[in-house]
Amino acid sequence: MMFRLAIAALLLATTAPAAALAQDGRPSLGASRGDDQDQARAAVRAGRQIPLARIIQMIAARTPGRMLNATVGDQGGRPAYLVQWQKPDGHVVVFIVDAETGAMLGEQGG
Repeated sequence: MMFRLAIAALLLATTAPAAALAQDGRPSLGASRGDDQDQARAAVRAGRQIPLARIIQMIAARTPGRMLNATVGDQGGRPAYLVQWQKPDGHVVVFIVDAETGAMLGEQGG
């Protein structure tokens, strides 16, 4: 489990500049700059991004569990939601979702 979290943290650190690591080495997805969140809100209001609430509903319909944390990052030059999700068995996974289309781009951990 710790190995998987370390892999997920490494991948997030290299693909999503908004993601940071907590002191214990786990991804701390809420550590983005405040202006990133302001830009995301403005993009949602302008209709350029899907609201995070809809992304969470999509993940919940696909994977039982609960959201632990979420932030906006970058995946291949496009805005992406990084959603840290805890499954009923306790495993934590990070979903990477295109913020403009809602397409699932990846999943780390599990």
